[in-house]
Amino acid sequence: MTSPQGSGRRARRRRSGGGAARRARRTTVRIETARYIERKVPNFDLLNEEALEVIEHQAESILEEIGVDFLDNPEALALWKDAGADIDGNRVRIPRGLARTLCASAPAEFTQLARNPEKNVRIGGDSLVLAPVYGPPFVRDADAGRRYATIKDFRNFVRLGYMSKWLHHSGGTLCEPTDIAVNKRHLDMVYAHMTLSDKPFMGAVTAPERASDTVQMARILFGEQTVADNTVITSLININSPLTFDSMMMNAMEVYARENQASIVSPFIVGGAMAPVTVAGTLSQVLAEVLAGIGYSQLLRKGSPAIFGAFVTSIDMNSGAPTFGTPEANQILYGAGQLARRMNLPFRSGGGLCSSKLPDAQAAYESAVTLQAALIGGVNFMLHSCGWLEGGLVSSYEKFVLDADHLGSLHRFAEGIDFSENGLGLDAVREVQPGGHFLGCAHTQTNYKNAFWRSELFDYKPFETWLEEGERDTQALATNRVKQLLGQYEQPPIDPAVDEALLAFISRKKESMPDAFV
Repeated sequence: MTSPQGSGRRARRRRSGGGAARRARRTTVRIETARYIERKVPNFDLLNEEALEVIEHQAESILEEIGVDFLDNPEALALWKDAGADIDGNRVRIPRGLARTLCASAPAEFTQLARNPEKNVRIGGDSLVLAPVYGPPFVRDADAGRRYATIKDFRNFVRLGYMSKWLHHSGGTLCEPTDIAVNKRHLDMVYAHMTLSDKPFMGAVTAPERASDTVQMARILFGEQTVADNTVITSLININSPLTFDSMMMNAMEVYARENQASIVSPFIVGGAMAPVTVAGTLSQVLAEVLAGIGYSQLLRKGSPAIFGAFVTSIDMNSGAPTFGTPEANQILYGAGQLARRMNLPFRSGGGLCSSKLPDAQAAYESAVTLQAALIGGVNFMLHSCGWLEGGLVSSYEKFVLDADHLGSLHRFAEGIDFSENGLGLDAVREVQPGGHFLGCAHTQTNYKNAFWRSELFDYKPFETWLEEGERDTQALATNRVKQLLGQYEQPPIDPAVDEALLAFISRKKESMPDAFV
């Protein structure tokens, strides 16, 4: 005869799924993505009103007196001429105030959709969206060292970005997969972002037809009407500083702007080589280039989303190599942020930048400085927030996870200080009294889990435990973290019909042209 107690235990097991189900729930990988940062701390304003006005006046002087070159782009020259600019060959001289008037129609903020609506991001205002490294031809990991990147590496970085809690954006060219033809690799990269992650992504910019392919693939993924009505792609349009707008980048921007997709219009400056060696001189040039670039985007389609970009580093005057984390570069970042806010535009700058060849102390120092500067400098879209190594030549597996972990501290800092009754903690002081300790008091017991930000990667163990576990340094811990995340990765589900349509589009495009490796 079955006892009532036995029946109750079996019923509880059925309701809970049994011990095996409970164990499965405990071991199931839970992919958590933090919402984009909404700052509750003030931006750091380095420049006073007089300084800002001087820089703005000089930028307008550059546009009016010197001008900018739009190379091999008769359409751009015609649009600028119709708008009132003076055209002399490829040189466009823009009357004082014209570019700024054009830029005023770009939105102050916009939302980029992700295929998972919970991961949509707002770019502008007080928000900060974190995106990973962009552009390196090489990759590095502790096991295989430095080597040319492949599509396998690219897919691995997409997976790592998807698994990283503090990254809000999948990014763009996480590395250049050199094992695929130049004219076809964009298809595989965009497809990887679309299928291996469900975060927002960036589009191809190395030719207008590749930008068009990105838009076509987005229509398959999101639907025609969604793409027509929303921003689903962000792209990086670099200006060939000083003051030169090459047709490759501009033609890609033309595609995106006309489709109401976002472009980051960004000077790419190594100070002393591509701009004056002085902070004020560089800021003036940055502003002039951005005014011309975003002004052109508004000639293409009034109201198309655009981001004020600034990627500026200093130079080692002995070797000519770019340097990162320097005071001058941070001063330019702070100043550019103020100029962007005065134009009521979203602001983009770099993140975890460094010159080091390895994820070592130099990389940590330089990256920490640039990350903190970007946070308090008012950056809205932070590219290269994790994985950047060797001046942007290398995407590092270990540095990717190290940086991505550290981004959690930016989230915590941006929350500001809690001045609620709980935040003030007066009850804790009353309970403990002079000479006591707070470890066991009620306030600590209530708050201890979330009281302090804690790295998920760094070693906080006692010396003896660290010794027993093999005296692992930070790179070794990061290597383990990479393997752990890639081992736990599970692809986010996607509609099979959409996936099939994407693959069919890629197949048709690849079959339509021979491979080209230049």
